[in-house]
Amino acid sequence: QVQVAEVGGGLVQAGGSLRLACAASGTISGINAIEWYRQAPGKERELVALITRHGSKNYADFVKGRFTISRDNAKNTVYLQMNSLKPEDTAVYYCAADYTIVADTTTVGRTWGQGTQVTVSS
Repeated sequence: QVQVAEVGGGLVQAGGSLRLACAASGTISGINAIEWYRQAPGKERELVALITRHGSKNYADFVKGRFTISRDNAKNTVYLQMNSLKPEDTAVYYCAADYTIVADTTTVGRTWGQGTQVTVSS
């Protein structure tokens, strides 16, 4: 299986920066993509950014030019660098890993971290 855990949330003023980290463990070779989602109070969870096993990156329009997703393969960690933060970026940020594990059977799944709170004050 695959597990992920987020670190790095906190409180920051508008215009500031934070970096979130998503550490993966387990069957790392089975990971197809790591995604960052966020969920604000009373709102649906939404995709923020993702990076595939081949290094392709995609961003939601509302973070393009401000957020950057990257990874450190040696540390099995994916980062979300968030710059020029706005109060509307306030949310719980979740890391998720999509994986395919081939053993006696093939297991396809998605695992979620516990989330980390990001609060941007105006």
